[in-house]
Amino acid sequence: MTQRYLEDLKTFISTQDLPSAINMIKEYLEKQDQEELNIAVTGESGSGKSTFVNAFRGLGDEDEGSAKTGPIETTVETESFLHPKYKNVKVWDLPGIGTPDFKADEYLEKVQFKRYDFFIIIASERFRECHTQLATEIKNMGKKFYFVRSKTDSCIYAEKRKKNFDQKETLDTIRKDCENGLRKIGIEDPVVFLISGLELEKYDLNQLQDRMEKELPQHKRRVLMLALPNITLEINEKKKKALEENISKVAFLSACAAAIPLPGLSIAVDLTIIATELRKYYIAFGLDDPSLKKICERSGKTVEELKSLRKSPLHQGIKTSSILTWLGAASVLVSEDAVELTFSFIPIIGSSVAGGLSYLTVSNMLKRALDDIADDARNMLMASMDTEV
Repeated sequence: MTQRYLEDLKTFISTQDLPSAINMIKEYLEKQDQEELNIAVTGESGSGKSTFVNAFRGLGDEDEGSAKTGPIETTVETESFLHPKYKNVKVWDLPGIGTPDFKADEYLEKVQFKRYDFFIIIASERFRECHTQLATEIKNMGKKFYFVRSKTDSCIYAEKRKKNFDQKETLDTIRKDCENGLRKIGIEDPVVFLISGLELEKYDLNQLQDRMEKELPQHKRRVLMLALPNITLEINEKKKKALEENISKVAFLSACAAAIPLPGLSIAVDLTIIATELRKYYIAFGLDDPSLKKICERSGKTVEELKSLRKSPLHQGIKTSSILTWLGAASVLVSEDAVELTFSFIPIIGSSVAGGLSYLTVSNMLKRALDDIADDARNMLMASMDTEV
């Protein structure tokens, strides 16, 4: 947020009545999460594209809104699937490649390659010439792509019957075989990610997520992190960091409201923006009821067992009374020195003690709430992982 933008924002807030000011702030916070992310998933027929599309969105193959799956090619036209929680995220299931008359440039033109932020190229066995043709064309057009070897779980299951089975060695062998195959057909320094659409949390999901995050523009990274299903401890921690980066912006809006002498504005704004942020935390970490049910289906735990692990004071729900209690506790931690320091960082609020207090109080409250909610999610995730083992 630039200084000019902050000035305009404060001026606008100061000229509104209470309901308009609150609505304006809510709209601002909502716009942050409306940045579109379009992910294209392509590969040969039967490679597991549709299963990956579903798993990436946190859905099973039979859930409502899932992409159709089957032993034969089920995707004949480009189809987009909205993320169930983030409507600004679309995962596109593209028609299969690999037919005798396949031409990468014509294929990309047909599927309107310009609208995608990156491509995931999936193979269930070996990567073939059609994959490298597609990758080369995507690269020439200035887009990113990732090679994903799917159905890794099937390979592991088959190898487990051998006496000297070693999972790490098996995975390394599969990965090297894919990389060597890609080198032979023209890809220099290939990187292959081993994935199972049925067990997305295993194998190379964290490495794939790291690579995508690093190569996305900064304004898209937050969108990706929030949209990923919260199924590994690494993702849980990264979600926390992504949400933490927003706290200073939320606290600034609180400071602006507190610095304006409009009766009732400050507390009303705080209640509104804090409730909005807390709901984002619950959704991002999968602590909402629909997400908890999916964890139970995967782990064998009951909803009651998982909910019993929650320690956050907000585990009973986001209520006005609980937010007010948290705000009161957070304000006790604010010192006069801290308020003075805040003025130097946020000169727009001037010398308003109320503004400085509000900024620090909301910051403290949201940081504590985020820590507790992330810990709850981590505890439930570890419990479900223990059950699976």
